[in-house]
Amino acid sequence: MKRRSLPVAAALTATAALLLTACGSEDDKTVGAEQDTKTPTESAAPSGAAAVAAANKPDGVDVSLPRDVDLVFDWAKPESQNEAAAMDDAANFFRAIYRGVDKRTTKDAAVTTYATGGGLHYAQVQINEWIKGGWTAAGTLRHYDVTTRSASNGNSVEVAFCTDSSSFPGKEVKTGKVLKSTPSTADYDYFKIVMVKFPRGDGLWQASKVFVKTKAEKCR
Repeated sequence: MKRRSLPVAAALTATAALLLTACGSEDDKTVGAEQDTKTPTESAAPSGAAAVAAANKPDGVDVSLPRDVDLVFDWAKPESQNEAAAMDDAANFFRAIYRGVDKRTTKDAAVTTYATGGGLHYAQVQINEWIKGGWTAAGTLRHYDVTTRSASNGNSVEVAFCTDSSSFPGKEVKTGKVLKSTPSTADYDYFKIVMVKFPRGDGLWQASKVFVKTKAEKCR
């Protein structure tokens, strides 16, 4: 049986109304209010071979994943600089979740860097579900058909996209057994993530709210 975000997504559907009004509405005044004001430490920009390793530390925080975990983001960058940055950090938010799954902890620096409020809660529940199940990630998880929408105040961006987990079965930690399943609509989810600008960070965006529609026919 394939193990991924479905149990978590079902528990979080109540956040949908909040997310759908988060961009360009009254919620812009309060979105991200639970953010930590501590600025993440950035590392010096390396060159040469070190630059390759630095690609895993976009904000001075390690988001590297095991070799058998491949998160693919088939995303075209928008013209808006803010939306492009928010999109990049939405990707880092997902890298942070699966890094937490691999490290078996919700307290990894990547998780607390790229998530706040409801986004942090989502990440923590997601990681804990994998840990409690005795599973870890493996395979390729594809993210595609992305759209972005900015709030009028410029401090929040909704990043919406599909995911295809048909090649992302996961595996048992103790045995290494791959958790296979029959391909179905359950392999496709549709996400809307509200990314908010970190108040004291240089271009850092954090996931503050998460809405997931499972078995998303529109993503097939």
